[in-house]
Amino acid sequence: MSKRRTAVDLFCGAGGLSAGLEMSGFEVLAGNDLFEAAGKTFEATHPRAKFFGEPIQDLDLDRLLSDIGLKRGELTVLIGGPPCQAYSVYNHQRGMHDERSQLFRQYLRVVEGLNPEWIVMENVAGIFSIAGGEAVHAIEKELRALGYNVEYQIMRAEQYGVPQERRRVVFIGNRIGAPIRHPQPTHGPGLEPLVTIKDAINDLPRLENGEDPGVQKYATAPQGEYQKALRGNAVEVTCHAAPRLGKVNVERLAHIPPGGSWRDIPFDLLPAGMKRAKRSDHTKRYGRMTWDSQACTILTKCDIHWGAYLHPEQDRAISVREAARLQSFPDSFQFFGSKTEQYVQVGNAVPPLLGKAIGETLVELMEETEASEDSAA
Repeated sequence: MSKRRTAVDLFCGAGGLSAGLEMSGFEVLAGNDLFEAAGKTFEATHPRAKFFGEPIQDLDLDRLLSDIGLKRGELTVLIGGPPCQAYSVYNHQRGMHDERSQLFRQYLRVVEGLNPEWIVMENVAGIFSIAGGEAVHAIEKELRALGYNVEYQIMRAEQYGVPQERRRVVFIGNRIGAPIRHPQPTHGPGLEPLVTIKDAINDLPRLENGEDPGVQKYATAPQGEYQKALRGNAVEVTCHAAPRLGKVNVERLAHIPPGGSWRDIPFDLLPAGMKRAKRSDHTKRYGRMTWDSQACTILTKCDIHWGAYLHPEQDRAISVREAARLQSFPDSFQFFGSKTEQYVQVGNAVPPLLGKAIGETLVELMEETEASEDSAA
């Protein structure tokens, strides 16, 4: 009989990392987040988990353990990462003085209180640039003080089958003396081909700018293994509506070819601030995707003024569902809240396929450790 492998997800959002661990055989028992709309998504997509919708500072660990039926030290893995805004390279005010950057200390409080065998902590790569890596060193030092050996590595989502360029630092640690390693890439040169934007979204119904047709049928049968996997048993498309762009933006889009950007817009149509920009600046702004490449990092709002979020062929910004596909969310995920809140949930998430790779590696390490213990006995 296989050993029960359990997980609790802090700062869980919609549950991208949880979904990945479930794909690799873990049982997610609980999630915690203050974001109400994300909590509704998490509850709907993780029906066997209990959601705690309160500030992590208020999370009562005795009550959590009681509610999930475990004692201190019995949880297999605690996962999650503090909100990334305080660390992100997109946040020019980032720093250790930001109160959000102290939330990782709350994560450590929960580590001490639950005493899981393993921990997985995820954050944006920009965390390395804060005060000479102060945040990274603090996390590593404090986890070691709690008895955890820990290693960290920057992981590139596209190397694990996600059709998106996304960098995340992942800390993996344990208190049981087991070896630690990060997942080996599965996609790239000499491996499986990188998954493209076409692989991800070309089966979804066509939309006009601002169109919201509600629940729809798929435009075609699955066009490949990626679409087949993400569709699962779904027969309808949800969360697939085009944001409404203003008249001047629609005029700009007509000049931008696949792979193009703001540089292709006639000077007199450029936003005032961009008329003063150097050609080397703002490389992704007003960018149009190409079918045969990977998406740029999906942010908390797919605003065409901030990145390459134009559909490869249609003159519109990508929908929540398209952003979710580019993050590797299964179509069974229906995101709750306003459209703005849905984009935030998608953009803040760990891609489930990246979580799956992490989970599979954890299972391998656990099985190796168990086999070693059995042979020693």
